[in-house]
Amino acid sequence: MAYENFIPTVWAEAINRELEKALVYAEGCNRQYDGEVKAMGDTVRILGVGRPTITTTTDKAITLSAPESVEDSSVTLAVRQISYFNYKVDDIDKRQAVGGVMEALNKEATYGLADEMDKHIAGMAATKYAASATAITKDNVLGEIDKALEKLYGNNVRPNGKIMMEVPPWFYMRLKQAYTALDTDNSKMLENGRVGKYGNVIVKMSNNVAVDSSANSLITVHTDKAVAFVNPMTHVEAYRPEKGFSDAVKGFVLYQAKIVRPKELVVLNCKA
Repeated sequence: MAYENFIPTVWAEAINRELEKALVYAEGCNRQYDGEVKAMGDTVRILGVGRPTITTTTDKAITLSAPESVEDSSVTLAVRQISYFNYKVDDIDKRQAVGGVMEALNKEATYGLADEMDKHIAGMAATKYAASATAITKDNVLGEIDKALEKLYGNNVRPNGKIMMEVPPWFYMRLKQAYTALDTDNSKMLENGRVGKYGNVIVKMSNNVAVDSSANSLITVHTDKAVAFVNPMTHVEAYRPEKGFSDAVKGFVLYQAKIVRPKELVVLNCKA
């Protein structure tokens, strides 16, 4: 099986599907802008509006003043991130016959790309966190989560809405010790890093949780609208390098994340 037999479009679709399975943070993002960007450098202006002033009176004779100009809260999402790979395999026919090396390399490339995208999304936490870290134990872990939820609810986030939380392994173990109701038996729950629920909060575990300058974990608690994420392009192609006797594969993903609803995201600065 030579490189000509690989169909780049089919391969790219497979990588997309594997990326979706491998991404932990992307599930908790707003993906609705994917179709609005096509190339690196494209910018999406995400419109937001303020709230008009509400006036209450007991006087039935209402006299209107001049209409107010309501400030908008628009943000721009410029696509700047690109991650890529380029590898070759000598004597591809013989290698594939004994071990499926191309399939193995394809999976490694897929998870490598997903890892970079996840780190980028996780890095949004580094733009919004408390300077001092709180030491987390099994005795106070639930209380710290509740403080984050209280802040979200105070910002008018609905308690019955979709709220997600990404935690490092050490934090999950403290949570597990404190909260025995974590669902770890449901196979559906375990997809994409999910390890359970605390109340209505979906808890996901990741080694890509951002850290501050002292290596403290920046744990995000947020709605699925707080961060916008786009991945408009995934490209993969097989080719034959001109110099040498090998088949090669190269590819890239284009992506970008940005906090678009800051009131719907709380970052806990935590240390073990």
